Amino acid sequence: MKRDKLKVGIAGFGVVGKRRRQCIDQHPELKTVAVCDQKFQQPGTMSDGIYYYPDYRQLLKHPLDILFVSLPNYLAADVTIVALEQGLHVFCEKPPGRDVSDIERVIEIEKKRPGQLLKYGFNHRYHDSVCEALRIIKSGELGEIVNLRGIYGKSAIHPIAGEWRAERKYSGGGILLDQGIHMIDLMQLFCGDFVEVKCFVSNSHWNHDVEDNAYALMRDKQGRVAMLHSSATQWEHRFLLDIALTEGCLELKGILTSSKSYGQEKLVVVRRSESDVGTQRDETTTYLEDNSWKNEIFEFADAVLNNGTIKNGNSADALTTMKLVYRIYYADPEWREAYHIANPDEPKTT
Repeated sequence: MKRDKLKVGIAGFGVVGKRRRQCIDQHPELKTVAVCDQKFQQPGTMSDGIYYYPDYRQLLKHPLDILFVSLPNYLAADVTIVALEQGLHVFCEKPPGRDVSDIERVIEIEKKRPGQLLKYGFNHRYHDSVCEALRIIKSGELGEIVNLRGIYGKSAIHPIAGEWRAERKYSGGGILLDQGIHMIDLMQLFCGDFVEVKCFVSNSHWNHDVEDNAYALMRDKQGRVAMLHSSATQWEHRFLLDIALTEGCLELKGILTSSKSYGQEKLVVVRRSESDVGTQRDETTTYLEDNSWKNEIFEFADAVLNNGTIKNGNSADALTTMKLVYRIYYADPEWREAYHIANPDEPKTT
């Protein structure tokens, strides 16, 4: 007997929410039935039968099985909690909230709902270049990781949607939390947990109360160092991750995004030679299609439909990544003092 499609709601129907819907409706057992967004002045129905609401509370009164949360940072955790409490499976975009306490609040509710699944949208893990790089590293064909260097930058912190991205009380942080979090997630994916952090954080160009540049050095238990520059003053948008290994290196250059502003997505595989001047032999693969959004959603749907578990982007991943973001903030003494950043590794006092 064929089962009914799972009914999906999307809270936040902007660029990301609309793209999520495209992939949701490609799945044979999922169907978007309702959305909400502040741009809707009153409830109504689209020409294709999708219900729309101006407020997430109205959306959550609609019969749903799954909620996708594509809302601003200051709403993400609260809406995720309400949805879990209503018995829904939840897919929430990154970051999971404004700070570590937001994701910790969500996890407390999640623990009480073992039959429901919660996934966070760390979408870059699903890009083909990243998947192939991870396969090569796990295979050992290029040896062990020596170090990592990453740059992820764009040209501004856009004060859109009521300027929430540029205000700490709504966003929780700037370019590092908004975009650099993807690079942090990838570095942890490749290297594991980092135990020591040094950094400089600055908002001297755009003069918002969130950072426009973060420069971080992170060292893991094995002594491997990752260097990260997360920037909102990168006039030519850039994504670059170099992974040096004992027998070669991997270069991830460019990433396919909806804006198309980060260039072609390429993976360069360099194999070490015995020459004193390095090597001139490399293998470059260029990826022309972005399957990451679809693959991410299909993996989530498979876990929901088959009583599985969240393998990538679970709440533990989200907590670890958020803690590292705030360890970077905390590691700069001036930034820590100016914005009263608490040490995320210290237990909270009651």
